[in-house]
Amino acid sequence: MAFPFSAIVGQNEMMNALIIAAIEPKLSGVLIFGDRGTGKSTAVRALAALLPDMAAVTGCIYACDPGDSSSLCETCRANQLKGHLLTHRVAVPVVDLPLGATEDRVIGALNLERALADGTKVFEPGLLARAHRGFLYIDEVNLLEDHIVDVLLDVAASGENVVEREGMSLRHPARFVLIGSGNPEEGELRPQLLDRFGLCVEVRTPTDIPTRVEVVRRRDAYDRDPAAFCETWRPADMALRDKIVLAKAKLSAITVPDAILEQAAKICLALGTDGLRGELTLLRAARALAAYEQADAVKLEHLRAMTAPALRHRLRRDPLDDSLASTRVERAVAEVFAA
Repeated sequence: MAFPFSAIVGQNEMMNALIIAAIEPKLSGVLIFGDRGTGKSTAVRALAALLPDMAAVTGCIYACDPGDSSSLCETCRANQLKGHLLTHRVAVPVVDLPLGATEDRVIGALNLERALADGTKVFEPGLLARAHRGFLYIDEVNLLEDHIVDVLLDVAASGENVVEREGMSLRHPARFVLIGSGNPEEGELRPQLLDRFGLCVEVRTPTDIPTRVEVVRRRDAYDRDPAAFCETWRPADMALRDKIVLAKAKLSAITVPDAILEQAAKICLALGTDGLRGELTLLRAARALAAYEQADAVKLEHLRAMTAPALRHRLRRDPLDDSLASTRVERAVAEVFAA
């Protein structure tokens, strides 16, 4: 039984980023950097438990979306043509990718038992298959081995996992929200993978006594009686679920004025971000926030609220400015949006 998402205390930026990523999966994921024991993994599992069950093709090992023909696996596509596509509802998956995971475990491999027993080549799905349409969570992501990082980069770019080994050649859909957490003091993340995270948030251990007391009080109450604690927070979680569902439905109708696009370009130019992924991510995040707040169009306050999480990890190193990334973003926001 997951800890209620609404009961998490004092990590508003992290919680908001996870909500925005759930509303707009095209953001690709959220990177959470900060101290240990600040509720990072708790928040990810709580959000997944909060989301409504999703429709999936019955019997499909990838839980294909029956409403999206373009993303069906080969088996589901063939069954759809025959009119044999049955559906059911499943929980949104949260899959942990441990640091020591082998490449076979991540991408999948030949089922050796079946191959040796009857000579049949059967694919054994990996963690990427299990995470399809859900969340792939990597703790200490900055310590991930390079060959696994290469796999994640390929899959994140294409939305497909391609397996070529032991005489087997297949591909399957692998679209997921990538959630990474870690402590920047223990090592830096490869720039190529860092750029694949749509949002980046920083979490810190609370320094004020009332917040620390409330965190301990709620966690202790949950540990003593999880069922009663979850029931207490159920109305708040259900209200948040309804808000997320409404936002997802409204997302495509949100308009973005040209003035907002110009402001997004100005802030990215001021910060010197590489490429145009910064503008695209900022736009998507601001649109998702507007939908979450049930606005009809993206406003300047939406853009401003999402600038730091969308851009702080895309800044170039400046030898003449040793300020923290968040400080540089705040300074640029104050200059650009005040103009």
